Amino acid sequence: MATQTGSAAPTALAPTSDRTGETVADRAERQASFGFRDVAVEAKQGMVDEVFHKVAARYDLMNDVMSAGMHRVWKDAAVSWLAPPRGRPFDVIDVAGGTGDIAFRIVNRSGGSAHVTVADINASMLEVGRERAAKRHLTDNVDFTLGNAEELPFENGRFDAYTIAFGIRNVPRIEKALSEAYRVLKPGGRFLCLEFSAVDVPVLDKIYDVYSFNLIPGMGKLVAGDAESYRYLVESIRRFPHQERFAEMIRRAGFSRVSYRNLTGGIAAIHSAWKI
Repeated sequence: MATQTGSAAPTALAPTSDRTGETVADRAERQASFGFRDVAVEAKQGMVDEVFHKVAARYDLMNDVMSAGMHRVWKDAAVSWLAPPRGRPFDVIDVAGGTGDIAFRIVNRSGGSAHVTVADINASMLEVGRERAAKRHLTDNVDFTLGNAEELPFENGRFDAYTIAFGIRNVPRIEKALSEAYRVLKPGGRFLCLEFSAVDVPVLDKIYDVYSFNLIPGMGKLVAGDAESYRYLVESIRRFPHQERFAEMIRRAGFSRVSYRNLTGGIAAIHSAWKI
């Protein structure tokens, strides 16, 4: 597990334009990636919602199958780095965490003193989370709210920490989600993002590509009856910015002390930052 930090200055986009006067930046504002396809920004959220409506009931099972259980280890590592305090109030927002995996870990790690608000745009995922919270007797510690990462329904400076795990790559406007994360955090608040990333180990990257593109869609078909949704999930990982580029996006949103830790050779990475 490697930790890396950086403080590179933001790099401006080149204002290259076509005959209509539209710049590269203008086109980027109107488009978002949906797997390997570029789609209108306004269309992506609905397409992502459809994917997660389909997979919600078996989402956690498929995470186990796809990662051979490693997603549990990665989530434990993220919450360990967050280090929620025990014995005092700690107010967390977990975005795109509908099934509650991160929220439950935070509450348990805090000894029950943390309160987590799970905000997810997908009602099917939230329903799964509510059922799981009730079975764990954690309904007093975890709330579930329908909310868009780009426009969170909370006031400025409310939360001590903002977490998001395997969700930010599905947001149409990642920069806007990062800005919202900064807005809802208290001064001194912590941002923590766990996401699939770029493998940085020779040979492992080739093996991972073969596994991802050839086996995971088939697993989705076998376990969840849906190959296409899992093909999208694999493609979305490849389109997500690599570690250094994403770290720079976090800095541009206003965060300080930006760093990241690679997990399992960079298959996943945890990004940490602070609102100073």
